[in-house]
Amino acid sequence: MGWDWQRFTNTLDFFGALPIVNWFRSAPQVSLTMDNQILFDFSTPHPEYIPIWGCLDDVVMGGVSNSNFILRDESAVFTGVVSTENRGGFVSVRTRNFQPPIDLSAYTGMTLTVRGDGNRYKFFLRDSSGWDSLAYSISFNTTPDQWQTVHLPFAEFIPVFRAQTVPSAPPLDRRSIRSLQLMLSKFEVDGKLNPHFTAGNFQLEVKQIGVF
Repeated sequence: MGWDWQRFTNTLDFFGALPIVNWFRSAPQVSLTMDNQILFDFSTPHPEYIPIWGCLDDVVMGGVSNSNFILRDESAVFTGVVSTENRGGFVSVRTRNFQPPIDLSAYTGMTLTVRGDGNRYKFFLRDSSGWDSLAYSISFNTTPDQWQTVHLPFAEFIPVFRAQTVPSAPPLDRRSIRSLQLMLSKFEVDGKLNPHFTAGNFQLEVKQIGVF
């Protein structure tokens, strides 16, 4: 199966990662205001969330997985099909860069209120605006069809670049959070397999993303 150039270019364009295009325009950025320790509250309709989140799947490396991020009345749903064909095996949804960055230095970690499908997902934070840049990653398990609030301490996030750990990386700069990302991947880090990964249809329902 050949490379899907249309999806590839659409993905890069959404995140402002097409070099030639960005010579003529600045990369898209968004502002975000935290309300009562909640960054995103999908339990009530927020049309302003629509231009913030975009799907970022293994199409960027030639894969064929395909995801969607759908806003409903009381939640957002990250769903689609993840495939290991064409050396792929991941789907994700990521925010555009926040401008100004979010200062989370007063908090201990992130909270996610989710209803999953039994897969093990990843959550990423970035403190730089680069498209293909160092990220800080943590994994969490889900229970099929059960709402749960997951606590993700900043101290347990691991610096990674393309799923490889970066031991020499500086600590996450919690004063300057630039983007968030959710991912379902065949891999954990450093080539280790995700022990709870299942290829095929997936669904992660998200009610809130906040801090504690």
